Amino acid sequence: MLNISQKKELVERLHKQLSATEISILVDYKGIDVESMTQLRAELRKENVSMEVVKNTILKRASKDTDAALLKDYYSGPNAIITSENDPVTPAKILINFAKDNEKLEIKAGILNGALLDAQAIKQLSKMPSKDELLGQFVCTINQVPTSFVRVLNEIPRSLVGVLSAIKEQKEAA
Repeated sequence: MLNISQKKELVERLHKQLSATEISILVDYKGIDVESMTQLRAELRKENVSMEVVKNTILKRASKDTDAALLKDYYSGPNAIITSENDPVTPAKILINFAKDNEKLEIKAGILNGALLDAQAIKQLSKMPSKDELLGQFVCTINQVPTSFVRVLNEIPRSLVGVLSAIKEQKEAA
């Protein structure tokens, strides 16, 4: 049991965390065994995603004046809040994959940059490429542009030589 000062510290810490997140996802973990929860936490932690199991009253106080306050209608029953400061797709992917094997995990709702997401929207979000994958695709695209540009520049003198050669052959034939 937490005393009042510990609860205040928890509310302050959670408020700072919720204020800095890009995505917050609220899940109901009722019925999931400890081993599975530990596995989920480890998987999330590996991707710099945090998971907090907090009483709803503390969550209501901590989420005040943050985007997570939009989730207040979902603060009932046992809840865990998953937050990520950098990548909104990775937590969604981890939760959706975990929910496939653990049907008792219920994704209630989420907040992405101030927009309320239902479970279906979070499922759709999980199908998107992660931030790292998008950055990789972007780098490949940027890398291809100079390569293509060099090819085009090399083609100009080659074409000019071909045209001059054709003109020379035409004059020699005449």
